[in-house]
Amino acid sequence: MNFRRSRTASRIRHDATKPLLSVEDLSLEFRTRSGTVRALENVSLEVGKGETVGIVGESGSGKSVLAYAILRILDPAARITSGSVSFGGLDVLAASEATLQEVRGREAAMIFQSARTALNPIRRVGAQIEDVLIAHTTTLQAELRKKAVECLAQVRIPDPERRSDAYPFELSGGQCQRVMIALALACNPQLLIADEPTTGLDVTTQAAIMDLVRELARERQMATIFITHDLALASEYCDRIVVMHAGHVVEVAPTRELFSRPCHPYTARLIASTPTREGSIASLSTIPGNLPDLRRADLPKCRFHARCERATEECVRDAAPAVTLGGGHSAYCFHPLGVS
Repeated sequence: MNFRRSRTASRIRHDATKPLLSVEDLSLEFRTRSGTVRALENVSLEVGKGETVGIVGESGSGKSVLAYAILRILDPAARITSGSVSFGGLDVLAASEATLQEVRGREAAMIFQSARTALNPIRRVGAQIEDVLIAHTTTLQAELRKKAVECLAQVRIPDPERRSDAYPFELSGGQCQRVMIALALACNPQLLIADEPTTGLDVTTQAAIMDLVRELARERQMATIFITHDLALASEYCDRIVVMHAGHVVEVAPTRELFSRPCHPYTARLIASTPTREGSIASLSTIPGNLPDLRRADLPKCRFHARCERATEECVRDAAPAVTLGGGHSAYCFHPLGVS
């Protein structure tokens, strides 16, 4: 007789009047041999059911670290020092590891940056999907292969029956990325985190992958967090955008509002450095300087201070106030753009 793990009752009880995911004042640090890295400081964000929220910023701004903290899949050197994460009523930071193992993959799933690295190279892709189904569903043993093939078909992999027997090295980069999406969506999660899901793909494949994620999210009313440094992609696929710089959230706004009226100087610089269809290469500008060393004990309150032409002494000394422009648009700056 085959003994199967039965699917336990869902830990997620979403109240429709509240955001599905709420992160409040989250701070996180890494202890390293060369000092303590203050990777996140007082980060807050919300994601509603069926909403797609983009998290943008330069490499090193803390986007991926935030995603890992939300699912609590952090390096042993990481330590959350303050704040809270609530997912469908579940206190993620207080939950036991056993509870989180039930939630991850079933209620919340993640597409990692490099599909070839994330997939098991010595296990057939269909079997990897079956592993997820065994862990999180009550699918009968006789139905596992059929269900895995269906998952591959849903992400439009050609000849899914044959491809389910393939190893990752036998598939193209775009196909591996589709397998990662199939793995993430196998249990119909309520939240999907896509961490740079188009890294290393050509432009045509990027668009196909993002169109697929958006279509499946709409069909399933799934909340989605899209992490990227590509503002052009974020502008096409996100309802709202959260801008991060050096572990801080500096601006949050509906997508169209953010691009038409950036408020934080960093956001404006980031947009000005992004290529557009209408603009020329010559019209692009750069962001001066580099991200600050997050190991410094004397980090300024505004970590963009040294790169900002509008900075004053109070930016070093005091935490920036929240500037609210209405319609869900807010920024954290003493000297915001376009605000009298």
